[in-house]
Order: sequence, then C-alpha cells, then structure tokens
Amino acid sequence: MFLSSFTKKRRTLVLALGVASSLALALVGCSPSTATASGSATSGKITWWGWTPEIGVGKQYIAAFNKVYPNITVTYKQVATASYDSVIRPALASSVGPDVFNMAPGGGIGSIGSYQGSAVDLTPVITKALGSDWKSKVAPIGPAGLTTSSGKLAALSVGSTFAGPMWVNPDLFAKYNLTPPTTLDEWISTCAAFKSHGVTCFEQGAGDPGFNMDLIHAISDSIQPGLWTKASTGKAKWTDPVFVQAWTIFQKMFSNGIMQTGALGTQQYPDVNNDFLSGKTAMVMMGTWYMQYSTAAGATAAVSAAGVANAKPFPVVSIPFPDVAGKGNPAPMFGDADFGLAVNVKSKQQKPAETFVTWLATNQKAQQVVSNALNDISALTNVSPSWPDITLVDSTKQQATLDTLIKQAGTVTEPRLGAINKALGQALGVASASVAGGKATPQEALATLQATPGIS
Repeated sequence: MFLSSFTKKRRTLVLALGVASSLALALVGCSPSTATASGSATSGKITWWGWTPEIGVGKQYIAAFNKVYPNITVTYKQVATASYDSVIRPALASSVGPDVFNMAPGGGIGSIGSYQGSAVDLTPVITKALGSDWKSKVAPIGPAGLTTSSGKLAALSVGSTFAGPMWVNPDLFAKYNLTPPTTLDEWISTCAAFKSHGVTCFEQGAGDPGFNMDLIHAISDSIQPGLWTKASTGKAKWTDPVFVQAWTIFQKMFSNGIMQTGALGTQQYPDVNNDFLSGKTAMVMMGTWYMQYSTAAGATAAVSAAGVANAKPFPVVSIPFPDVAGKGNPAPMFGDADFGLAVNVKSKQQKPAETFVTWLATNQKAQQVVSNALNDISALTNVSPSWPDITLVDSTKQQATLDTLIKQAGTVTEPRLGAINKALGQALGVASASVAGGKATPQEALATLQATPGIS
C-alpha cells in the first residue's frame, strides 16, 4: 500500500466514496466463468492491475519472481486508487482485461462483493501449494476477508495491514523532555506542553472519514474490545452506551487540545503524512503500513517526497494507542488483507497467472521479500522480517518496537474494513463529520446511523 502507504488512501476512500451503479456492479459480480485454465504454468505473458503496491515495490516482487520463473513476463499497471473501480469494472466485463487484478475485503474500492464473480476460485492452487492444512499456515485475517459467502477463495492475500497503533517522532519528544502518552489525561497534558513550544502535538486528517473511523474504532475498542465489529455485522446497536462514550471522547478531542487547529480541513494524505515526516508534528495515528518509513531508504524517500530538501530522516517509532477510557484493556489493533491477488476468469493465461499469484502469496522466499519491505505483514505466519538484511534509521530505537508490533498483529482477528459495507461506510463517514463539526451530538449522530437502511 504504497509508496504503498499512499494506497492506504484506499482505506480512506472506502468510506468516502459514494455507492457505484448497482447495475454495473451486478454485471461484473455475475460475470460467467467463460475461460478454462489455459496457458503454461511456467511460461507466458501476463498483466497485473492494482492500486497497490507502488510501482517500485511491484517491480521488486516481479524481479524476485522472475529469478524462479524467468519465462513468465509480468507487466504491472498501477491504477490510481480513486480510479480503480471505474477502470477495472469495464476491463473485467470485456475479453481483454488483466490476467491478475487486485481485490479487497469489505465494501469499498476493489471490493470482493463487486468483483468475486470475475475471479477464479483459488482454493485448489493454495491447497496444492501448502497442503490441505493451508489455513493453519496463513494469517487467518487474509482468507477471512477474501472468501465469499459461498466459500469461494476469490483472491490470495499477499500480506496484511493493521490500524490502531500511533507513531511518534522520538527526537521531538526528547528535545522537550516529554514522553509519549499512555492515558487520555497524559495525551491532553502532552499536547499542552508541545503547544507551549509552538509544536503540533498530534495531527489528524479529520476531513478524511476513513481515518476518523480508525480513531473512533480504537477508542471504542479501548472501552469494550470487539463491540465495533459486532455492530458492523448487525450483532450490536450503534446506539450502545459504549459508542456514545467513544464518540463523546472523539468529539472532545477537538476542544481539549489534542486535535490540531484546522483538523476538519485536513486530509491524512498528503497533509498529515507530509507534516509528520518533515518533522512538524510529534504524533500521528497510522497503521502498520508506516513500518516502511522505519528503513533508511524508505524514510529518506518519504522525507524527500514531503518536500524537505536535504533533510535527515528521524527514526519513526510505534507506540500503543493510549488507554483513553481508563479500562486497562489491551491496546486495540484491527486489520485486513492489504489486498488480494485474483485471477481473471476470462484470462487466456490462467496457468501462468495462477503461478504468479500462488508464488507471491505462499512461497517462503517471496513472502520474505514482502516482509522485508516492511510494507505489509506477511501472509505466511512463519515469515518475519530478516533484520540483518534491513537497514533501519536507528535500530536501537526501532527494531524492538517493530518486532512487538508485528507479533501483536499476528494475533489480531478483528477486521478493519472487512465487515463494513458501502452503506455503513457512508453512514459512518457522515456521522463522524457531523460529530466532529459540532452539528450533532454523539447520541443524535448514532441514532441516525442506526436508522440507516442497509448498514448490516
């Protein structure tokens, strides 16, 4: 995701985009399987379309693949996140679409609900690659979000991303002799201290519905873990007192000094991302995709992209989300497959396409490449970053926290977007905006949210 991290803008857009034409979605979702497995498993030319990874990362994946399969040519086309649906839909409906395409959990961009009908069932290929017990070898959150209600495995997860953690600039904290907050009161006092020095403490793209949902989700989980997911699936009410408390905490962040001035007019990408990486902000809420900026190469490139000339990157460090409710619950984390690779049912090169998809998602060496990029947490549970092969900005400050973050992510089963359909995504976006802007009380916004048709 990314710069693959910029494709985390997909996560934002999941909640911000309007509902696409139901007729067009139905046509794609019901596309017949017009092709049988064709081509050679070891040679051919295939195309891959996706909104992520970023071109440079995609080339790394393909180069590693070609060391094993030199006779399969893979051409990767990165499509702008906001344009992906409008581009992929007609392509899959035609006979000249990509052989491999990205699919995502949930009801947003590239959603499994929209495109699973255009995807080959990949259960046989992953079973052949990993054995009948393959589910025990991959992170469960991957297939959980990429399997249809009828049991078809529509795409294979290359890796997962998780939201919930915070990221800090330790140099700014050290400069003013401050420590990262662990409670709401500490968060408020820390921000007051930074403000006294003219430094932005915490920055949030509050004009970005998707990232507001991450923040409110984390607050909710700090009060009662798992209730957000239950509400997302219709097993709990959004009017529950826990959500009233969570949304009240969120609303008060705009007046208690935590949220920066002008937060409602700020986007997480590029605004907050650039401010943090250029050293203007001490804390942000980003997910595990931010690990990539722990590396010297990733941090240097990101600082340059943020518009800072000749700037020395600082060691970004993850910290747990503060215990804002004082309940003592574990720090919240929730996530999904970053993206899944699907094979087009109309492809005339299904066999080489299946070879590429299966290799990237299940091969130990391939997953090591994914893991070492620190962009996604690998789909295979027995693969973790090889630290001797990774140059961090400051390993003494970063490696231990990254290890902890990755290990915690491996235990997460709560989805980030996988349970959120389009109607719910839109309704959550409207509710968060109305509460943040003071146009509705949490109780009013949640009552309207609960009454929205089609949210579960």
